[in-house]
Parts: sequence; structure tokens; C-alpha cells
Amino acid sequence: MKLRFTKMHGLGNDFVVLDGVSQSLRLSTEQLRQIGDRHFGIGCDQILLVENPHHPDADFRYRIFNGADGGEVEQCGNGSRCFVRFVHDKGLTRKRAIRVETAKGLITPQLEDNGLITVDMGAPRFAPAEIPFVAEAEAISHPIVVNGRTLAITVVSMGNPHAVQVVEDVENAPVATDGPAIEAHPLFPQKVNAGFMQILSRGEIRLRVFERSAGETLACGTGACAAVVAGIRRGLLDASVLVHTRGGDLRVSWAGPGQPVLMTGPAVTVFEGEIEL
Repeated sequence: MKLRFTKMHGLGNDFVVLDGVSQSLRLSTEQLRQIGDRHFGIGCDQILLVENPHHPDADFRYRIFNGADGGEVEQCGNGSRCFVRFVHDKGLTRKRAIRVETAKGLITPQLEDNGLITVDMGAPRFAPAEIPFVAEAEAISHPIVVNGRTLAITVVSMGNPHAVQVVEDVENAPVATDGPAIEAHPLFPQKVNAGFMQILSRGEIRLRVFERSAGETLACGTGACAAVVAGIRRGLLDASVLVHTRGGDLRVSWAGPGQPVLMTGPAVTVFEGEIEL
């Protein structure tokens, strides 16, 4: 089977985007892994499948699969921006504000006049059962033992689970060792994305994220949202924050409990091609 694709990235978090609107696509886990393989396939952090919606209030539906194992995940902030660029570039819509159905509900990304894309990521959730996270009650931070040390983490769901900690120097943080240990910690029954946040000021942070089933990526949109929310809840950040990732910068804003998180950043098309599966 020959499959047309578009390779895109959001701050270095890279994606293979597939048009499931103009054609019907049913890909096996093995085929998804082949697409994501950087040596034998196209190579990407995630595969995005754009489809017609099931929800009556949505314009599109999109599904997200990890390139490493072909597993489906709930949400991806950088992917949602690439989705908007893709449907506009392909002429699938002329709307600048689009209602998109994901595995965890509707999101509303918007193409701005300057070419950047703002995504309404919805309100964050903190109840342990909604993360999911094993704890007796909701708290701003929880102690967790990782590699023999007790860390203070803030748990947040942005449609997918995040555990955020504050570090003094993000470049020297033990992401490679603590990241996988946090990801697979027994307190997270569905695993978790591990965020390492260095606070530069009340309006600026540096961030690295070890993503669930993907490893460290150059940027993580939901991770940036989760980090800002965690910093605001802990009284360390203001309502609008510039987030520096290894792949580039995002602007994240949150007005407080019950309010949606807004994320603004770029999305870039790299190339298009065809692969034989």
C-alpha cells in the first residue's frame, strides 16, 4: 500500500500527518511503528491522523499515535498546532477557529494573523482519579520517591497525565534517569509525562519533558501547559508565561481554576512524500 504523508514539526516535536478525510485509512500497530521508525520508515515522535468528526459540534477529529510503539495517546499540544496548519494548507477548511474532536474531548485551535496558532487546551484537571494518580486527595504537590530521592511533584491532566517538578538548572537535571523512573512509577497506573521546570522569573521558564512512551522530545505542548499551570498553582508564576523548550518558545496563559489553558506557537511543514507499507 502506498501512503501519502506530510512531515511537520512544532518546535522540533515532529509528526507524520495523514489525511483520513479524503481517504479511508486503517493502519495496524505494526504499520504505525514502521512509519515512526527513524531508520526504516519516515521517522517521527507521533503520527497524526486527521479524520471526519464523530461529534456533531466538531469540524474534524484527529487521533495521535506514538511513533515508537504505535500506541494511541489522548492529546498533543504541538500536534494540535500542526493539525491546524495541515487542514489549512490542504484546503480542508477556511475557518480560522476550528473545533476539533480528540480522545479527551473538544479543543479549539485558531490560526492567528501572524501565522502562529493558539490552541484552547481546555481546563486542567487535578483530581487524582482524573490523572490517574494514586493518592488519597488532591494536593498542589505530592511527594514521590524516585531513584532513592523524594521529589515534590505537581500532577496535572491536560487531556494526558503530567508530573511536573521544579529544578534549579534544567540543562543539568537528571532527565535521562529520573524521566523513565517517573514515567513508569507505580503511582501512575497509565504512566505519565515527566516535566522538569526551571523558573527564570514569574513570566519565564525553561522546560524539558520526558514523554510517556516516546522519551525526551525537543518540545511538548501539553507539557508546557502543565508546567505553567503547576507553577501558577504553586504561586511561582504569573498568568502568562514564556516557555523555552529545546526546540523553541511557546506562550502559555491560564487565568485560574475552571478556565482553559491557552497555548500559542508555530507549526511548520517540512516536506511531503509517499511511503510503501
